[in-house]
Amino acid sequence: MEFNNLHEVLRSLYDEMLPLSADMAAVAKGVAGLGALFYVAIKVWQALSRAEPIDMYPLLRPFALGICIMFFPTIVLGTINAVLSPVVQGTHAILENQVLDLNDLQAKKDLLEREAMLRNPETAYLVSNEEFDNKLEELGWSPGDLITMSGMYMDRFAYQTEQAIKNWFRNLLEVLFQAAALVIDTIRTFFLIVLSILGPIAFAISVWDDFQSTLTQWLTRYVSVYLWLPVADLFSSMLAKIQSLIIEKDIAMLADPTYIPDTSNTVYIIFMIIGIVGYFTIPTVTGWIIQAGGAGNFTRNVNQAAMKTGNIAGAGTGSAVGNIGGKLMGK
Repeated sequence: MEFNNLHEVLRSLYDEMLPLSADMAAVAKGVAGLGALFYVAIKVWQALSRAEPIDMYPLLRPFALGICIMFFPTIVLGTINAVLSPVVQGTHAILENQVLDLNDLQAKKDLLEREAMLRNPETAYLVSNEEFDNKLEELGWSPGDLITMSGMYMDRFAYQTEQAIKNWFRNLLEVLFQAAALVIDTIRTFFLIVLSILGPIAFAISVWDDFQSTLTQWLTRYVSVYLWLPVADLFSSMLAKIQSLIIEKDIAMLADPTYIPDTSNTVYIIFMIIGIVGYFTIPTVTGWIIQAGGAGNFTRNVNQAAMKTGNIAGAGTGSAVGNIGGKLMGK
């Protein structure tokens, strides 16, 4: 099975397990209902105790979350996936175009390298069986010719062995590169399935007054993990574009008949290693794109509000003490 088919299997796995989030709605409804009861009761009691009018707008929040829980696969997941799917499709189209261009350029470069090797009489027999046979026919059976013939066989065997080792190492790096991409995609699919199935529970917990940041954190995690694939496609597109530029430069140099091509593929191997390492930085890069305030900003805002309240209260207290002192001195 090819790697592309494995990625399709992961897509199908996510689509098949997505309806399981509806099974969590029953449990989430109970948690959300209890949280809504306490939330509304506390807000109404606070307004009554302060003799203030009851603000109905904040009280609508538990009911809005309840609607999201009841229709979670359609309203929540369907909306988020519909918004983010064009991003995934767009980056994947960019990757496919770059890979197609890279494959065409690589095939053209290989053909030009073979032609350059055939132009050189000293290397033509290494890549062509016909040239090798013609050169053997030109030799006789003298001791010198036999030594030359043995050298040709040894050179050809060494060249083929070297190319076989290079191709094996190149194929190994390509497999590792594809494996790294598959690891990222598998972890992404696992995270998305967990977040989707337990999403109603997160929405239900966020109904409670002290756990409202749970909703923001869930949305942040889901969008961030969902964007792993577009970021990975952009990274692969960048590597493919760099390799295309390098191959285009090599093709331009191969147009010179005196140019001797380098078949070591060192640059290609280096970029494959960079790609393998770079794939595991994708979660970090995605975290730079999507960030939420969370509890850290909430705590900081509360502290700032408390400091402002303390400063105002201190100024008021100082003014009151000053007025009392002035009255006492006047008496």
